[in-house]
Amino acid sequence: MAGSITSERPPVAEGRRDGPLIVTEDVELLDDLLRLCAAAGAEPEVHHSVPDRRGSWEGAPLVLVGDDAAMRCRGAARRRGVLLVGRDQDDPDVWRRAVEIGADCVLRLPDAEGWLVDRIADVVEGVGRPALTVGVIGGRGGAGASTLACALAVTAARSGRRTMLVDGDPLGGGLDVLLGGEQAKGRRWPDFAASKGRVAGGALEESLPELHALRVLSWDRGDSVAIPPQAMRSVLAAARRRGGVVVVDLPRRVDEGVAEALAQLDLGLLVVPGELRAVAAANRVASAVGMVLGDLRAVVRGPYAAGLDEQWVAQALGLPLAGEVPQEAGLLAAQDGGAPPGGSGRGPLARFCSAFWERALAGGGVS
Repeated sequence: MAGSITSERPPVAEGRRDGPLIVTEDVELLDDLLRLCAAAGAEPEVHHSVPDRRGSWEGAPLVLVGDDAAMRCRGAARRRGVLLVGRDQDDPDVWRRAVEIGADCVLRLPDAEGWLVDRIADVVEGVGRPALTVGVIGGRGGAGASTLACALAVTAARSGRRTMLVDGDPLGGGLDVLLGGEQAKGRRWPDFAASKGRVAGGALEESLPELHALRVLSWDRGDSVAIPPQAMRSVLAAARRRGGVVVVDLPRRVDEGVAEALAQLDLGLLVVPGELRAVAAANRVASAVGMVLGDLRAVVRGPYAAGLDEQWVAQALGLPLAGEVPQEAGLLAAQDGGAPPGGSGRGPLARFCSAFWERALAGGGVS
């Protein structure tokens, strides 16, 4: 990208699915732009000059004008979101032509391909408020982190929020199993392991199993597949762009993939049973997680060893207390019967999750 004339972007309505308008007669350039639109999940409208149809130029969310068509676009209505695109890196007159058509930016391919794909995808998906993203990590094995992650997601979805639950632990057995949806059709993590560039948020959401009114990205029953850091980054970024709530269940070990996930969290919850050995183990987890995540809070679960309570555990870890997860009689029996954690809406766990979201979302942090 050679540079910008203005940093303003065209207003984009949330949820808009329109594709860009392409104006060019350069066959090779058109092939490149069609390829980039396909990568962004967009279906463009193509013309050789400013369209005769009223509103096509003015109403398109983005206009890509080829170098060859700049002269033919002179006199078109001035608007934001016009990009002048070409290949000649040494063209001395490019800025003059850009000013003549009121272009925001001058782009040179192939250098600007990645930036242009992102820009096209933004207007296709609609750029709104990103999802509030919460990670849940066990302070030790068996702490109940996966149960809490599922309950948080189920509770958020029940309240009508767009919700995605992401299973970040390949050795955890699968959150789809915990939700009773191991046979549900849809993509799992191995399908995204090779993702490197931008993943379309809408396509991601639509491809995943829908369980209890939320979308779930979990693991299949095959061999364990390592998720490269770039795939974790791309998938979580796509999930966040859809807005609403994203809950991520994470393992205690912090490898490169987990570090990428931690970097995208708004806050993390460290689930710690109220016993001394659990606190000692959780302290090591908190130290590793805290190197990446700035907002980590303790969630304490009873029963407690003698002399311990939730305040003591949080203070021993040096973490803010997010709350005490209540014990819920019959939780395992309910799960065996197909009910997800927090599914009843009236149990202690569901009430805890509802109160958590009310606090976390206070002030309009997400809709």
